[in-house]
Amino acid sequence: MKTDELRESYLSFFEEKGCVRRPSDVLVPRDDPTVLFTPAGMNQFKDQFLGVGKLEFTKATTCQMCLRTGDIQNVGVTAYHHTFFEMLGNFSFGDYFKREAIHWAWEYLTSKKYLGLDPNLLSVTVYLDDDEAYNIWHDEIKLPANRISRENEHENFWPAGAPSDGPDGVCGPCSEIFYHPNGGKDNVEIWNLVFTQFNRVGDPPNNLKPLPKKNIDTGMGLERTASVLQGVRSNFEIDTLKQLCLAAGDVVGTGYGFDKPTGRPLRRISDHVRAITFSIHEGVNPGRDKESYVVRQLLRRALLEGYLLGKQEPFLYQLVPAVVDIMQTPYPEIAKTVEHVQHTIKEEEEQFLGVIEKGLTRFEGFLKKAEQEGKSEIAGEDAFDLHQTDGFLIELTEALAAKNNISVNRTEFNNLMQQHKEGSGSGAFLDSVMSEGPLTALHKTTSDTQFKGYETTVDEGTVVGIIAEDRLVESVVEKGHAHPVVVVLDQTPFYAEAGGQVGDTGYLEGEGLKFEVVNTQRNGGLILHIGHLLEGKLEQGQTLKATVIEPRRSGIQRAHSATHLLHHALHTVIGDSAMQRGSKVEQDTLRFDFSHSKALTPEEISQVEDIINQRISEGASVTTQLMKLQDARNLGAMALFGEKYPDNVRVVQMGDFSIELCGGTHLTNTGQVGLCKIVNEEPVAKGVRRIHALTGPKALEKTRNSEKLLQEIAGQLKAPRLDELPQKIAHLQDEIREMKKQLLKFSSKSLAGTADELLDEAPVVNDVKIVAYHAKDVSRDQLRELADHLRKKGKQVALILGTEIDGKVALMAAVNQELVKQGLKAGDCVKAAAKVVGGGGGGRPDMAEAGGKDPEQLDAALKTGADYYRSQLEG
Repeated sequence: MKTDELRESYLSFFEEKGCVRRPSDVLVPRDDPTVLFTPAGMNQFKDQFLGVGKLEFTKATTCQMCLRTGDIQNVGVTAYHHTFFEMLGNFSFGDYFKREAIHWAWEYLTSKKYLGLDPNLLSVTVYLDDDEAYNIWHDEIKLPANRISRENEHENFWPAGAPSDGPDGVCGPCSEIFYHPNGGKDNVEIWNLVFTQFNRVGDPPNNLKPLPKKNIDTGMGLERTASVLQGVRSNFEIDTLKQLCLAAGDVVGTGYGFDKPTGRPLRRISDHVRAITFSIHEGVNPGRDKESYVVRQLLRRALLEGYLLGKQEPFLYQLVPAVVDIMQTPYPEIAKTVEHVQHTIKEEEEQFLGVIEKGLTRFEGFLKKAEQEGKSEIAGEDAFDLHQTDGFLIELTEALAAKNNISVNRTEFNNLMQQHKEGSGSGAFLDSVMSEGPLTALHKTTSDTQFKGYETTVDEGTVVGIIAEDRLVESVVEKGHAHPVVVVLDQTPFYAEAGGQVGDTGYLEGEGLKFEVVNTQRNGGLILHIGHLLEGKLEQGQTLKATVIEPRRSGIQRAHSATHLLHHALHTVIGDSAMQRGSKVEQDTLRFDFSHSKALTPEEISQVEDIINQRISEGASVTTQLMKLQDARNLGAMALFGEKYPDNVRVVQMGDFSIELCGGTHLTNTGQVGLCKIVNEEPVAKGVRRIHALTGPKALEKTRNSEKLLQEIAGQLKAPRLDELPQKIAHLQDEIREMKKQLLKFSSKSLAGTADELLDEAPVVNDVKIVAYHAKDVSRDQLRELADHLRKKGKQVALILGTEIDGKVALMAAVNQELVKQGLKAGDCVKAAAKVVGGGGGGRPDMAEAGGKDPEQLDAALKTGADYYRSQLEG
């Protein structure tokens, strides 16, 4: 059975059992602060497991994209470890329980209609005290006792060890199913059935309290089960991943074979490139923080594998089409971002190859240091410095060290890495999965807030929840609240911040009561009115008049409708690859992020602006309708990749040129935007650009201010007409250039004199003059000129110069060519000095530059540079 066939077979089977087939959740859940990436199938069903909100179905089945990095060292080494993988699952929220879960799992695995596995090659485990599960397996499934193993809480409980070690909260025993191919010699775990039936409260004993509603959460690894069905010895040999491994071998130029020495690194490359392709597709580019950092590390590890195989140029980006080829049947949308994903990967590859090139010099220094000290290993501190400061991955340091017949003190390195993680609080995933709080409690006692703001900005609603000082309260009186109060109504015209559109502001009013709403947010299905009680007493059950500030809402709607026009204009000017990557919509102000590899030209910006305002002048109708998600996609509605959409979506259409999925508030025709003015275009991340624009009154104000500014400049330059400004400015620039030439002549003479003074006063070590000088009020060019004067005037000179420019440090080191031949390197000097001022840099052995952030340490940095020269010359 092919992998795509297995996925469909599983989902169809559980649909036949009454489970609702749900699409995979996004890989990067933006609305879940507890995880960076979706780690399991149950993640999208947290509210259902907790009984939060309206329960639209009681059992479900999914195939979920997942990403975990906890076992990254085992990827490509073992048969079954991955970072990105797919998890098949079936779930129950107070519906079926152990008997059905076990019987259905056995039926699906052994029935000839489905997987048809030999029952004699299957065994199971159950939790030590779970007699219920044991009896179902033994008495009903008729599995022999010798194929049922009872395991402790660390092996067969979720979370592992929960009864003794916690955490408190929902938990339960589990039952794992194993397949034993080759007559039982091998052992493959293919399915885990979790029976969440307890609420852990406090320490043992008697700390597991039965839940009123028992749940089922199962997980079957798609790739692992496919390997069993296809009779191969590794997940990487199944029909999909084998194809990717072969492509990786072709691109790297080594060819792929499972047992070849290159097999392991090519498997790692294949795994990681699949993970980063899906992550970047969802808008997570390589970077320094959170999920972006994980993507960067996966990309660099994959590139490093190829680098060590001799592929010392960008190559990962070439594998993106191969990833799309094997994954587009279940996830067809990834085919739409190939160009953007490739560009982003290639740019990061080029950057990291530059990091490697720069880091090689420092590595050679540490290698030389180890040799001089007579050691057979590079210090863990040095390897950590390379890894953390220079981005020189430890795997590369170890590989290069091995080529020079020495090792790396990995124990010391690991200790330093652990200290760094603890100090920075970093980690791939956060610990908390489910948490109780006032909002969770409110979800259990009230229905979702009904939003009436599409039709009106004034309505009445009943108070169903009040949160003050982080707890649910019955009432609030005016005074004494250090933090804002949260009010939840049964219905409201207030729009809660979502989709880039900011939340509404306004007032809630009743008899003798006034509450100012300063922000509106959403938590699940609840709309939260956040603000301050100005007068009166706020109580549960009150009916209040809810009034949105209309002028602000109108300005937000102008800006929001303009983002759709901007998206349309970008597609027209630069193509469909300009996909939306985010937005922020405020009152007559918008910013719009889109995928594009380079800055827009002034001509392109003008074209985009012209198209937007042309659509505004047409006064095209803006219509909205609610429909099924798949119907909207069939209609051609644009959606944000990586965004989580409900089953029923709101579709906003403008004329016959724009149709998008959008839950925000909009105008009724494009002419109401009035005017749109682009004010800025800039980069925000690799392959992502940002446009800032104004609409309505703010756009008009911006235009008038620009005209006023031009008139003032024309007056100062004595230009009677605005069209004479370019000529006047060109004349001034000519005058400035001439004055700079004259000034340069005087400064060159001054620098030559300074060089003479410095050489006369310089200390001498082994016939070499060492110059360390803090120059004041000079440019980088003048610093270079001074360095040239010193080298020309001094027969044997080693210099380190520094100055402060715009609050930052500029350093320059240089030595004569004769000293380079003797092993003295300006680059090593300037790196040592740069560390003192919190910076870095490098360059040629005879001349090198660096920068830094701490001008107060400049003199100390110059002394460090001079000391470096002295130690090298005396040594």
